[in-house]
Amino acid sequence: MNLTRKEKKALARILAAGALLIAANLLPLEGYWRLPVFLIPYFVVGWDVLWKAVRNIANGQVFDENFLMSLATVGALVLGEYSEAVGVMLFYQVGELFQTHAVGQSRKSIAALMDIRPDTASVLRDGAFVEADPEEVAVGDTIQVKPGEKVPLDGVVLTGASTLNTAALTGESVPRSVREGDQIVSGCVNLTGVLTVQVTKPFGESTVAKILELVENAASKKAAAENFITRFSRWYTPAVVIGAVGLAVVPPLFVGGWANWVRRALIFLVISCPCALVISIPLAFFGGIGGASRRGILVKGGNYLEQLAKVRTVVFDKTGTLTQGVFEVAELLPAEGVSEKELLRAAAQAEAYSNHPIAQSLRRACGENIDPALVTDVKEAAGRGVTAKAGGASVAAGNEKLMADLGIKMTAAQPQHVGTVVHVARDGQYLGQVVIADAVKQSAPAAIAALKARGIRTVMLTGDAQAVGQAVGQALGLDEVHAQLLPADKVDQVEKLLEKKAPKTTLAYVGDGVNDAPVLSRADVGVAMGAMGSDAALEAADVVLMDDDLAKLPEAMDVAKKCSRIVVENIVFALGVKGLFLLLGALGMANMWEAVFADVGVAVIAILNSGRMLRSK
Repeated sequence: MNLTRKEKKALARILAAGALLIAANLLPLEGYWRLPVFLIPYFVVGWDVLWKAVRNIANGQVFDENFLMSLATVGALVLGEYSEAVGVMLFYQVGELFQTHAVGQSRKSIAALMDIRPDTASVLRDGAFVEADPEEVAVGDTIQVKPGEKVPLDGVVLTGASTLNTAALTGESVPRSVREGDQIVSGCVNLTGVLTVQVTKPFGESTVAKILELVENAASKKAAAENFITRFSRWYTPAVVIGAVGLAVVPPLFVGGWANWVRRALIFLVISCPCALVISIPLAFFGGIGGASRRGILVKGGNYLEQLAKVRTVVFDKTGTLTQGVFEVAELLPAEGVSEKELLRAAAQAEAYSNHPIAQSLRRACGENIDPALVTDVKEAAGRGVTAKAGGASVAAGNEKLMADLGIKMTAAQPQHVGTVVHVARDGQYLGQVVIADAVKQSAPAAIAALKARGIRTVMLTGDAQAVGQAVGQALGLDEVHAQLLPADKVDQVEKLLEKKAPKTTLAYVGDGVNDAPVLSRADVGVAMGAMGSDAALEAADVVLMDDDLAKLPEAMDVAKKCSRIVVENIVFALGVKGLFLLLGALGMANMWEAVFADVGVAVIAILNSGRMLRSK
């Protein structure tokens, strides 16, 4: 067990007090002569608890565990229970040491996980690369990243090729290849080649800075269970103190035996300490956030983790979420006597000047370098397509309306793929049609199947045509598909789904975080895909899947459910054991040592249970 310097001092104090307690019990002393001897180990192990109690009372914070332990042990000393008084304080400090170590380990786990902040950046100054603070590097500056170094700032690769370890950001063990022109984000580790990078964002707006800020702030967003424990402790502690006073005063008025009833009241106080809940519940959520981050899933707070555990409906955006968001040629249907190469060349010539994703996919599929200088008289018909002159011929690429406007008779052909159909003609002759489709992500089918296996309803909202939406929905086995929606329509659909959901369940919306901000905000849980480099995703969503992998969504829900299960176990266990021992203590059937178990023992067991979240892989 690796202890900090402070924890080692606390352990040494506990061992010293334990040895002094054994020695005090061995001395042949009688009556009140034993008190000074037992006060030595008592103050060695408990002076800080007494001091905290006094200081908190002076600040108006009377009812806490320090007050309860001080009152109980001082009362035991007054009653002549010297050994028990020292023992209670000794075992309480053992429990505190255990709690401190567990919380410290959880913080170290998060800190190690998020150890992605670069210390320096090698920036180009006066023709040479010099070390500088990343916060001092400006947008547009050129930096160099050598093998083994962290990428300090977001940017574009100017020269070089390499592979990047993105595990700290995405949880993905497979390195990512980059080369000239590729975007890279801060926090990754350069593995092989030397890269020169042009900075595109200042450090304060970089991916690594935003992630660190979100993780640091996650603890402030408490789950309902944490808020319950805070409110519970605020009322619980004064209530048990009043109960203990009543136990010490009221029964003796009728049956006598003051010393016996005061002893019962002190035992009652020791048992009542709420530290098992106060420490273990936040620790479970903290561990859940860390366990999710280790998988490349950024959860912005315990409240969102709690909501994620109750999700029974997941609504997906299509483009960029269920599909790759990159249009590719899915099918070629050339007219009789026309080759596929001829069909693609004419389409690429017509689209030579366009930056539309469909135009880009046509040029990629053609594979030839179409010289835009040879393409003239380009005319774009809104909502129809493009016409142009290329190599002395008139070329046209567009939809059926464009072909009808040009008086071109199309050959009937039934595509096998569902997608956007581009009809192509040259010099009034119909050359055929090209089907452009957005491919389903490789991880989508397995992710949807995993959700359905967990009894979760899946819905897709898309602005695409009904046929395209239905085709994707059927391929993935979705429960509902709503197509041809504007952004406002998506919000309306989510509102309707929220009204239909079962009580005490939640709805999650999964989108790319750029165009879906209104829906992400309206859902119970907003989940953003592919946040590497996407500011909007980090801003709008409650949960972020850092590597654009849908398979992480069921994982995130499993982590959330495990965390919620541990929280419930701790609450039921702690309250159940404490309730039983409080009753036994009030009836005189529990002694001071059993009271210590009910306090320290329950706390240790609850913390060990919460620690399962920190160890989850």
